[in-house]
Amino acid sequence: MNNSSIKSIAIYLPQFHPIPENDAWWGKGFTEWTNVTKSQPRFEGHYQPHLPADLGFYDLRLEEARLAQEAMAKEFGIHGFCYYHYWFNGKKLLNKPIEQKLKNDKEDLPFMLCWANENWTRAWDGLDREVLLRQDYDFEDDKEHMSYLCDTFFNDSRYIRHEGKPVFLIYRPKLFKDINKTIEIWRKVALEKGIGELHIGYMQSWGVKDEPTSMGFDFAVEFQPHFPIVHSKPKSLFERLKLKLGLKNKKSQDRIFDYKKFTEIQMNKPFNPIVSPSLIPMWDNSSRRKTDAFIFTDSTPEAYGDWLQHIVTNYPWNENKENFLFINAWNEWAEGNHMEPCQKWGKQYLEITRKVLSKA
Repeated sequence: MNNSSIKSIAIYLPQFHPIPENDAWWGKGFTEWTNVTKSQPRFEGHYQPHLPADLGFYDLRLEEARLAQEAMAKEFGIHGFCYYHYWFNGKKLLNKPIEQKLKNDKEDLPFMLCWANENWTRAWDGLDREVLLRQDYDFEDDKEHMSYLCDTFFNDSRYIRHEGKPVFLIYRPKLFKDINKTIEIWRKVALEKGIGELHIGYMQSWGVKDEPTSMGFDFAVEFQPHFPIVHSKPKSLFERLKLKLGLKNKKSQDRIFDYKKFTEIQMNKPFNPIVSPSLIPMWDNSSRRKTDAFIFTDSTPEAYGDWLQHIVTNYPWNENKENFLFINAWNEWAEGNHMEPCQKWGKQYLEITRKVLSKA
């Protein structure tokens, strides 16, 4: 197929600037870089810390930092960014980079939003059950939220659309009281606001594989890393992974997997044309987690390129309306998961992305 019809969307984390909430929770001046720079190798050959190369330790409050990111994305064939969006019953977090982009015509890379609709907890220091900021759901809040989105984002000419409809993603649909009702409210508000129809999707993660229209969605996105169920008998996720992928260090509390074995499993799975494909360049969230980290070893640009080529060649693009290909992620540095150049790989992940997409 013609490459111009594949829209590669890189998921974008805006947590690279200080905010008062993070100052209170994690210490003055905290940003994503705080976790990144503290990381240390946990076993022989463990690639940590992941340190930035070309773009440096940027601050997303700065226009030049955001422009440099967009220029790099365009140079290497990225169609647009999907920004994580944080809304807690009217309280907005980490919104400064995207709201500054809206005021700046020079930042012209297309963009869309994914609502990261879950509680903020102390997962980074292992206290997952301690809630810092709760995500509550209310139908009146649904109206307020969608009004804000319509007034602030959906009428922007740079916002990514499908058949003229603004595309909006939900991270965890099963946390809503009644997702069908919420989406019904959202669609009504968008019409009343003059935005028109919406194109709403959800991330297929956390075991949710429902057919999108059954929940009121238009489509779904395969959210990687996605671990398939490989045994019919009920077993814990950890046991399934251990049986299928192989645990390298049985005494460690971290879960360590081989990236190439993981990609082989992914490439042997059938595609679903109503689910947009995605892939990860690498993954290692030990920067964020003192224990119980997920770590993929042996990830290389070549292995990533093989997976990307498989998707581009074999995904049933002619049966899919959106033609989105999601890359998770552009800059999840504390998850060891980034397309931005690092000191180990440089621009190799970007270069192979451009090479594969240019020949599609």
